[in-house]
Amino acid sequence: MPGIWTKEQIEAWKPIVDAVHAKGGIFFCQIWHAGRASNASFQPNGQAPISPSDKVIRDEQFTPPRKLSTEEVPLVVNDFRVAARNAIEAGFDGVEIHGAHGYLVDQFLKDEVNDRTDKYGGSMENRCRFALEIVEAVASEIGADRVGLRLSPFTDYMQSSDSNPKALGLYMAKTLNAYNILYCHMVEPRMIFIEEKVECLHHSLVPMREAFKGTFMCAGWYNMDDGNKAVSENMADLVAYGRLFLANPDLPKRFELNAPLNKYDRKTFYTSHPVHGYTDYPFLEASLDSKDEKDT
Repeated sequence: MPGIWTKEQIEAWKPIVDAVHAKGGIFFCQIWHAGRASNASFQPNGQAPISPSDKVIRDEQFTPPRKLSTEEVPLVVNDFRVAARNAIEAGFDGVEIHGAHGYLVDQFLKDEVNDRTDKYGGSMENRCRFALEIVEAVASEIGADRVGLRLSPFTDYMQSSDSNPKALGLYMAKTLNAYNILYCHMVEPRMIFIEEKVECLHHSLVPMREAFKGTFMCAGWYNMDDGNKAVSENMADLVAYGRLFLANPDLPKRFELNAPLNKYDRKTFYTSHPVHGYTDYPFLEASLDSKDEKDT
């Protein structure tokens, strides 16, 4: 999905990666596949999107998918391996495999979508096979110390839920230890929500954090205080921020100074405009300068 499968794309990423490194940043490329969460207009020759099943997302923007054959699944695993290799060639420090939020890997993991009867479906172990084969392939290609995996066992994005999310999350957390990857990045159960209202759920990532022996990262509706608490109480090693970081390009500095935050505009998320809603939020200095001008 980032566009990292051709030589031209590799070359196009290089100056971007160099710019991040020049600022002292560490840059991982999140590699993922939309699976059935796509439309035929985006597919080669207008073909149907692929998925572990032929179940349709109940939304007219998505095209009915085609169920992958058993023999085709390893070909997609290899696509992830090639993408990881290309990302390293482009200069990225590593890759995060996106196995969350109703995209292809998550579609295989969740029993609401995956109704297969071959070795990639049925039992939890079989449903997790695709994700773990990708982890193994990518780690073998670029080194396990350059690989992270993002999971969201509790979420139901893109109508991809599981009947036993806690067991799914625990199984993946425990099994990942065999691959010695750099980190596991897991989304909080509270990310099941309607618009901006978060539901209170009696679930926790702590069992997964305790099961996974490497670096554990959590995400999902954290503010500064929540993030500090999660790390100080050993609920996670790292906290990931999405909305707040999008609206505050200098979020770490704002946290350090306990400065006010820009408010994000959800209407601009996932739009095709190259600037509006992505690179037009002000830095702290600009915000303060603007305030001073208004005060005077």
